[in-house]
Amino acid sequence: MSTRDIVYIALFAALTAALALFPPIAVPILGGVPISAQSMGPMLAGAILGGKRGALSMLLVVGLVAVGLPILSGGRGGLGVFAGPTAGFLVGWIGAAFVTGMLHEFGWRKLNFLSSFTYAVIGGIGVVYALGIPWVAFWAEISLTKAAIGSAAFIPGDLLKAALVGIVAVTVKRSYPLIQKAA
Repeated sequence: MSTRDIVYIALFAALTAALALFPPIAVPILGGVPISAQSMGPMLAGAILGGKRGALSMLLVVGLVAVGLPILSGGRGGLGVFAGPTAGFLVGWIGAAFVTGMLHEFGWRKLNFLSSFTYAVIGGIGVVYALGIPWVAFWAEISLTKAAIGSAAFIPGDLLKAALVGIVAVTVKRSYPLIQKAA
């Protein structure tokens, strides 16, 4: 791994932390899981850095949270976060960045807004929800169905974030591509 890779990983971890500055909106039905801009971080990291570097940037974010840095929305951090309703979503960021990044790498040659948006939806929403919803159901002691219905409140915002990622990824591909064509 080059120094440049390490800088990109740290940069996207910092960007994800900075997205916490947008005030979160709590969703009471999900035990206080907030709607925040931070979930765009894994999508951006994967779309711009690729699977490996994107996942490593989110692993860095999760590690910083674990050691107590208050870099999550609402100024949260520490091991207690992993015992709450957001733990599944937070851990899902690592997989989300990886899947989003791998899809972008494989589709790099024909990348356009629609494909980038689709990759961000699959990785950044699908993977995160696949881990987050069962954890919320477990933590809040509710059914998977109720947790999934409660998560529907997040979908419009997440789709907007995926659209922004699509715009940014295509723009970065044209001006300063960090992902190389997959073999």
